Amino acid sequence: MKIVLLGPPGAGKGTQAKQLALKLKLPHISTGDLLRKNVAEGSSLGKEASSFMNKGALVPDNLVNQMLALRLKDPDVKKGFILDGYPRNIQQAEELDNILKKLDLGIDAVVYLDTSDKVIIQRLSGRLVCKTCGANFHTTNMPPKVKGICDNCNGELYQRIDDKEETVKKRIEVYKKEVSSLIDYYAAKQKLHRLDADLDATVVLNKIIELSAAHNDSLKV
Repeated sequence: MKIVLLGPPGAGKGTQAKQLALKLKLPHISTGDLLRKNVAEGSSLGKEASSFMNKGALVPDNLVNQMLALRLKDPDVKKGFILDGYPRNIQQAEELDNILKKLDLGIDAVVYLDTSDKVIIQRLSGRLVCKTCGANFHTTNMPPKVKGICDNCNGELYQRIDDKEETVKKRIEVYKKEVSSLIDYYAAKQKLHRLDADLDATVVLNKIIELSAAHNDSLKV
């Protein structure tokens, strides 16, 4: 089962992808993780990506595409994968199709986590991150036991600059412009499934699992 998760910032793509990967026993592939792994390992692609990241510039699509192409050749991907954070635009979607075609693979389902602006703003503007271990908390949904202190390592919690309400609103606007054509692209291929991601995370996860099982009986859990 090859699944692509799409959704605006705050939709819970990362959380759902990790839980879904555990439930379906499939690898979770995140382009963010791929970038960090390549940089940490000092691969040729990682070194090239670092030259952009160190300047505060975006890593070019062609580098991310190459990292993804290599990852999709790994043996654990043959049974399927959960792809999170990619594609972000039509060009990446077309490149993903090309990569998969060369590997004789294809996407089974594209799940769009449809989330209202109000919920996105509430989720992101209340998010707290640990400076030490990177764990996430939320002022309302998942507050730490001690205000401002991480439950896991006692590190200091802070709010990311891009999670402030005004910044979140701008991020939503940018995302909507980018994703509209991407939604049409996968809808035309009859791959798109929209789910209400305003619901509780467990409910959304179960809906994705039901959708997966409908595509592949062997994945029923």
